[in-house]
Amino acid sequence: MIMRTDVKAPVGYVQFCRDNNWACPRERYDPVVVRLDEERWNELIAINKDVNRRIRPMTDADLFGQEEFWTYPVDGYGDCEEYVLEKQRVLIEAGWPKSALLITVAKDLQNSGHAVLTVRTDHGDMILDNQIEAVLPWYSTPYRYIKRQSARSPVQWTGISDTRVTTVSSVSN
Repeated sequence: MIMRTDVKAPVGYVQFCRDNNWACPRERYDPVVVRLDEERWNELIAINKDVNRRIRPMTDADLFGQEEFWTYPVDGYGDCEEYVLEKQRVLIEAGWPKSALLITVAKDLQNSGHAVLTVRTDHGDMILDNQIEAVLPWYSTPYRYIKRQSARSPVQWTGISDTRVTTVSSVSN
């Protein structure tokens, strides 16, 4: 992913950090790219699959009575942000470096906001998602990427320059 300038964190992330300040340390670190060997690849797939199975989809409006609310999964329910926060938490507990696990905001196929987890590896940026079961390189997903956490600090965010052409059209003769 090509990173541009610093941008504001999503409103939901700001609220999440206010409610869970222990999860959003104001630390800085050197960015890490994980060496993706077979063991790490299998762990990534297993954790993505496990979290996707443990959480059942439910909108913030239905779950919390408001349009946007970020938190860890509540009673096994959540929307894309809860999946992302849980995957990030589980991977950190498994020993993955924080600077390689970046919450990322994109536009999905319906042009709605969507959160995924970007994992920075020596094989490129991989995406863990609740809408697509497979762990894929970012450029193989159908999303338009907007911004993500900085690899240098979890409370800083960076804009993404996603210039890929993702629309397909047909031409009749």
